Amino acid sequence: MNVANSGNEAAILDSALTDLVLANRILAREDVIDDFGHVSIRNPLNPDHYFIARSRSPQVVTRGDIMEFTLDGEQVSDDPRRPYAERHIHGAIYKDRPDVNAVTHHHARSVLPFTIFDISLRPMFHMSAVIGPKIETWDSQDEFGDTNMLVDSMEMGHSLARVLGQNRVALLRGHGCVCVADNLKAVIMISIGLKDNAQLIQTSRQMGEIKYLTDGEIEKAGSMLLGPMPLARAWDYWVARAGFSGL
Repeated sequence: MNVANSGNEAAILDSALTDLVLANRILAREDVIDDFGHVSIRNPLNPDHYFIARSRSPQVVTRGDIMEFTLDGEQVSDDPRRPYAERHIHGAIYKDRPDVNAVTHHHARSVLPFTIFDISLRPMFHMSAVIGPKIETWDSQDEFGDTNMLVDSMEMGHSLARVLGQNRVALLRGHGCVCVADNLKAVIMISIGLKDNAQLIQTSRQMGEIKYLTDGEIEKAGSMLLGPMPLARAWDYWVARAGFSGL
């Protein structure tokens, strides 16, 4: 391998893993991911692998906690530490959605009621347009009956990915949700937007009927907010709030 190419690839990987650690801290700081949620990225140098932390609270994830897996959830190294049981959410989505390069799975409390009630979580304000117009709910009961409610097999992961379809968000009945995007900063924007939208809908329903955004508004506002400039500006804000200003 050319030395220059090798150095460039090392820099790309180093930047991606640093951002993944920051993403864990950001999502914890923004009350999106709790002690059992997780965030991953597709390996930028090998699309058949992905990176995710070992089974640890996102609030305290460090660079040394990051592990690499194949899309089938097989660990690339012989690291003896325990991985997330629900890593198959990530592998299955990466396998079924080649356009996706970042995934979050979380249990944001404001989102949970929408997994069990037939109430629309459609965007109601422009910053939440990033979640997209359509959000389906996956119910593990449909295919798997009574379970421990974890998505802990590739079979379950692919079932969830089918319900996600080409959307950016899917809910898991009585459990939480998944958010996907083509890059890490975008999936954080989507995850935060989903949490905020859920909170606002619950508050606004007490005042009267909600006027949701139109399909055109969702498409135009969502595309704008997921562009390079808004994502860079938001990323600086999130990093500072997480206590890493100046990185």
